[in-house]
Amino acid sequence: MQANAPIGVIDSGVGGLTVAKEIMRLLPNEKLVYIGDNARCPYGPRPQAEVRKYTWQMARALMDKNIKLLVIACNTATAAALDSLQKQLAIPVIGVIFPGARAAMKVSATNKVAVLGTSGTVKSGAYEKALMSLKSSCSVTQLACPKFVPLVESDEYEGEFARQLVRETLLQLDGKSFDTAILGCTHYPLLQGFIEAELGPGVTVLSSAAETAKDVENHLRYRNMLAGPASGPVHQFYTSGSSTIFRTIIKKWLGIENPAVYTIKFPQT
Repeated sequence: MQANAPIGVIDSGVGGLTVAKEIMRLLPNEKLVYIGDNARCPYGPRPQAEVRKYTWQMARALMDKNIKLLVIACNTATAAALDSLQKQLAIPVIGVIFPGARAAMKVSATNKVAVLGTSGTVKSGAYEKALMSLKSSCSVTQLACPKFVPLVESDEYEGEFARQLVRETLLQLDGKSFDTAILGCTHYPLLQGFIEAELGPGVTVLSSAAETAKDVENHLRYRNMLAGPASGPVHQFYTSGSSTIFRTIIKKWLGIENPAVYTIKFPQT
């Protein structure tokens, strides 16, 4: 495997672009190949076995593109498929759950943490397990926010409707005690401003994106696989859904004026 081979990033849709953005910022010489399975998004309500199958389909598609490292930039997919991918692929595979838990433990003063996630991530208990492995005395409050992902996928995450939906969802946390909230879905950072406004200044809201990017850098540096200086790597983005919405969000979120966007097909069952 060559150092100039691309990094693969997979997600159920556009949420993983929040992770891709941090990787691009931290490692500007690296080329990314991204797959968003927008046609079958959201993954959160799906059975874990189905999520695992879909994640493997995306991983195989990227392996065909000779990636040197795979990032599962989806919390639901990380919970369902990280172990099997790490065991069976010959390249490093990084998920987003443990980096998110580690980031929370770095900043929490009370060891009381809230996790906002999809139904699948919350049901898996993956964040609670990761947090408890880092600090056994940690107190974890979890909240499934199933309406957040469709909101982001439809490119409606900036207006008053989004603000109101966030407010109504987070009302369920009233009376709960925590000083740190993990955005346990990579779609949720696009709603971070609204979430921070609702939770208030006493709560630190963080995502796993920056911490995951650090893990990517550490893995590549350890293996002497960091790409050398390049004249602006051309990233590739694949979607199984609407390329129009996908391209619009890439342009807004990543600031790429003319992104290379392609359509990829997966079985719908």
